[in-house]
Amino acid sequence: MSIDLPKPIADYVEANARLDIDGLIRPFQHDAVVIDNGKRFEGRAAIRHLLEDEVIPVKAIFMPDAVREEGNDVVVEGPAHGDFPGSPLRFTYRFTLANDAIKTLEITL
Repeated sequence: MSIDLPKPIADYVEANARLDIDGLIRPFQHDAVVIDNGKRFEGRAAIRHLLEDEVIPVKAIFMPDAVREEGNDVVVEGPAHGDFPGSPLRFTYRFTLANDAIKTLEITL
């Protein structure tokens, strides 16, 4: 299934498919915030640390299969596959975009 994603989100998803840490960070604003299952990471350095610790080692690749707009947010859903317990797991990614970049990302199961 092909879905139409805003460019910063599409860039993030494509970099994730390659497990490209620099590509994963690039679409974020410098002061972006990621909330991953309730844990808050502020700024690119903290987000990079999260991705290096939680995504890259387990080869977690998010495969979006649904997208919708809710107010100012873009909500993307789909499974993530990788070397982690319960794989694949279905995630919801709630993006807030600003200035053609990711301002906030909230990730929940």
